[in-house]
Amino acid sequence: MSYFYDTYAIISLIEGDKNYDKYKKNIITTNLLNLAEIYNIFLRTHGKQTASYWIKKLNFNLLELDEDSLFKAVEFRFYNKKENLSLTNCIGYILALKNNMTFLTGDEKFENKKNVEFVKK
Repeated sequence: MSYFYDTYAIISLIEGDKNYDKYKKNIITTNLLNLAEIYNIFLRTHGKQTASYWIKKLNFNLLELDEDSLFKAVEFRFYNKKENLSLTNCIGYILALKNNMTFLTGDEKFENKKNVEFVKK
């Protein structure tokens, strides 16, 4: 099974969360928006050197965000607006569906959605 890793899943891997151990040997498939979120989190909490280290250390397979997927993600977020979903996660979710991947997340708002593997911290 192949997975699309959201920011939560990637950060959990970096932090050594045991619940994510079974996913750590996989190539991390994500997109540039998730990469930007990870860089931002580490820049804010640990500084530029640590942020750069993790971006370079991990083996990322980056999926390209095409126009059709972008608009589908915006629509998905709009139709689920009561849940206040993150646009980045909506984009990742749509990219996962498009590429026949499972969306790997710890975001409780996605826990009961189809094609999601929810892993709590």
